[in-house]
Amino acid sequence: MNRKAYPSDISRTQFATLLPLLESARRRTAPRKVDLYDVFCAILYLLRNGCAWRALPGDFPKWRTVHSYFQRWSEPRESGISLLEEALKKNQVAAARRKQGRHEATTFLIIDAQSVKNTDTAMEKGYDAGKKVSGIKRHIAVDTQGLPHALAVTTADVTDRKGCLVALERDRDNLGAVQKVLADGSYTGQAFASSVQELIGAEVEIAKRNELH
Repeated sequence: MNRKAYPSDISRTQFATLLPLLESARRRTAPRKVDLYDVFCAILYLLRNGCAWRALPGDFPKWRTVHSYFQRWSEPRESGISLLEEALKKNQVAAARRKQGRHEATTFLIIDAQSVKNTDTAMEKGYDAGKKVSGIKRHIAVDTQGLPHALAVTTADVTDRKGCLVALERDRDNLGAVQKVLADGSYTGQAFASSVQELIGAEVEIAKRNELH
């Protein structure tokens, strides 16, 4: 039975780009009895309206089923980012680019990294000698509007080049249109440029940090 459409829904075309990511969390081979599109839209409804799980409209899948998928998709991964966070990010970025009259897939990326302190009791942390920071490092690739297209979280001792490659590899399926990657001097090196070319088929251009703006 077709359910009612809600303002928080996304289209099935938009959801098709998120489905492979969400399906990667599947734990058993038994036939699925619910439509993941309806499950994801139910989560979007809840996030937008701030209602209780039991208050989900009855035409969505049962709230316990939706909650079960929410918990599964929210489990942290090695990158520090859950499947649900990544799916929401991809959906929001695509929507923002469409609103700007742009194609969902960008052809140009700007990459950078930032080391930040985390708690003294954190199990995963490293020391960035260059920036004298003990903690973690965020690696992010954005388009010219500052919208994120690839990201990864590592310990602070991981180099900018290595962390960037981790981010690009994680999101490579969505970076097929990228033609050029702009970076500062910390990403200099033929080995890094060759790795980017191999991963996403893009050319690396090194610029002075003040030119990245």
